Amino acid sequence: MIKRVSGVLERVEPTGVELSLGHAVHEVLVPELVRRGLQQKLGQTVTLHTLEFLEGNPTRGNMVPRLVGFLSEVEREFFELICEVDGVGVRKALRAIVRPVGEIATAIEEQDAALLSTLPGIGAATAERMIAKLRRRMPKFALLVAREAPDQASPGSDVLAETFEVLRSLGHSDTEARRLVDGLREGKKKYKDVQEALEAIYRQMHRGR
Repeated sequence: MIKRVSGVLERVEPTGVELSLGHAVHEVLVPELVRRGLQQKLGQTVTLHTLEFLEGNPTRGNMVPRLVGFLSEVEREFFELICEVDGVGVRKALRAIVRPVGEIATAIEEQDAALLSTLPGIGAATAERMIAKLRRRMPKFALLVAREAPDQASPGSDVLAETFEVLRSLGHSDTEARRLVDGLREGKKKYKDVQEALEAIYRQMHRGR
């Protein structure tokens, strides 16, 4: 499975991009959110976190492998969860993700079916299925900071999401882990890795005693 590709961004189309990797040019499908983040990077080397799927009619033996690309591992993980919802699938999920992941995740977590229904291809019934299936799995993704500019770095968002998961593994509840990570975000400092973020959290907890 191809999990990550890096290459020169040669073309940005409405539903995908073309990356030049040596002598080969790869087509990578992307959701609108990712396309907007890439459109100012033509001619630059970019890295996409990818997943593969087969498209076509299996009864006719004409299945074609496709790549879907994202700007971060967390975005890819979120996309895979959306695809698990009955009636969605890869193509519909690609059309639907036009808003920042954190915004969609918050809508699912808060059971905001009205907002979810505004996503392309997601009607009222599908929005309710998304909420029922994914609501308890959204706290990690709701922590993601919306990218306001195409070149805004995403690693900071990934670090906060990973820190949330580590705090849960250490015995903190979802509510407590989210509160601690929100405290980091309010400080507006960028953390290079989870270890640095955890050290900052425990320093804050020590001072609060």
